[in-house]
Amino acid sequence: MRPILSPALMIAGSLMASSALAEGKPELIVYAPDYFASEWGPGPQIEKGFEGRCGCDLQFRTGDLLTRLRLEGDTTPADVVIGLTTDQTAAARATGLLADHGKDLSTLTLPIAWTDPVFVPFNWGEAAFIYDKNRLATPPASFAAFLTAPDDLKIVIQDPRSSPSGLALLLWVKAVYGDTSGDAWRALKPKVLTVTPGWSEAYGLFTSGEADMVLSYITSPAYHIIAEHDLTKAALIFPEGHYFTAELVAKTGTTDQPALADAFLDYVLSDDFQGMIATANWSYPARMTEGGLPPEFAALARPEKTLFLTETEAEMIRGPVIDEWLSIMSE
Repeated sequence: MRPILSPALMIAGSLMASSALAEGKPELIVYAPDYFASEWGPGPQIEKGFEGRCGCDLQFRTGDLLTRLRLEGDTTPADVVIGLTTDQTAAARATGLLADHGKDLSTLTLPIAWTDPVFVPFNWGEAAFIYDKNRLATPPASFAAFLTAPDDLKIVIQDPRSSPSGLALLLWVKAVYGDTSGDAWRALKPKVLTVTPGWSEAYGLFTSGEADMVLSYITSPAYHIIAEHDLTKAALIFPEGHYFTAELVAKTGTTDQPALADAFLDYVLSDDFQGMIATANWSYPARMTEGGLPPEFAALARPEKTLFLTETEAEMIRGPVIDEWLSIMSE
């Protein structure tokens, strides 16, 4: 879904672009998800940090990244795309619009090996169910226990057709339960209070007290602890493992600013950029330096097992797991 811009905002955007051109600054156009460039997202800090280095005008343009790239093809004005997830790489690669980055990724500190020539991770996390300790004194200690919990335990999840976190849940269930994933969804279905189009709507229902749990990420409680001094939110940690997701950045092969695009990818791997991620994006940085995490992050519970599907595996089962989920949820 594309954001609707008011005439005032469009005029303001035109004035800013004209100002940048008048100052003779080159423009770097970065496509990003809607959340990224919002006042509570990491975009404003990243824009300020990179512009301080490049002498350029960084322009975030938000919306549905894959849809936009597919529609625009090689006429896209994007120089860089940031915010694609590890479950979207096959589809993004298939557009033929993205170029090799040529960066050294040996300093990454992901829980999986990453050597992709096109996509550079900038953060990562693992899917998890977040609960409120005041509402749930004895939460399920495993995925198996979660499935057999009473049906009055109510959760909010996201639609896998429109939400990366929703798709991650389907892949997570498939990674844990394999051929019996349908049985797992039949056990989960009565507990699903509602399915929202995206993460923000789901998390809002949870924080407003409408549900006992919400599908999110293991790092989500860090926001409540650091920003709100609220210790009541926690992630369920399952011995069966948690599904890994990273957000990625890539440059386009059609960019008319290749040097700036390369400089931006270098910036993504810099201490400055990576140092913002924990408390600007509430996730783990892709390149973690010693002592680089707030102590509240270091204290978060970690799973013993990380689950991940390669892009080939994820793309192969994406359609079938969505079809299975839709069929069961409509029974």
